[in-house]
Amino acid sequence: MKLGFFLKYWLPVFAWMIFIFIGSTDLLSASHTSRFIGPFLRWFSPDITDATIGSIQLVVRKCGHLTEYAILAGLLCRVLRQQFRRILPAATLSFVASAFYAGLDEFHQSFVASRTGTPWDVTIDCVGALAGLLIYLLATRSKIENVDDACRSAKV
Repeated sequence: MKLGFFLKYWLPVFAWMIFIFIGSTDLLSASHTSRFIGPFLRWFSPDITDATIGSIQLVVRKCGHLTEYAILAGLLCRVLRQQFRRILPAATLSFVASAFYAGLDEFHQSFVASRTGTPWDVTIDCVGALAGLLIYLLATRSKIENVDDACRSAKV
């Protein structure tokens, strides 16, 4: 593997996986993120209840799960498409790898005192991976169609 290819395609994947791993430590646990979400919400609405803050914090944290795995799947599909030259195997393997990493992430969180690993979060992560792949496919659709056309004409 050439260094330029690694730096352009694989390094962002590994950097993002490290970011996810760091995020699954105590650093981004609910107790730490509530320190800035709560005051931020109270700044907007001083009479907001603690229950409402808790609900909003939960939604924000779950959206974080969804987003981080959407990005991971998109990055993986980007590099695997270069390897396979076909989108379906690249997207499939990207989803499987993202889902596997989501399971490992939740397993890791089960060993962190301030975190809990749940199958529900793996499900949210998988939905995020699917969303990321859909966004990636839509964003690169014209490139994919051109590559598919070139492959078809090369076989003729």
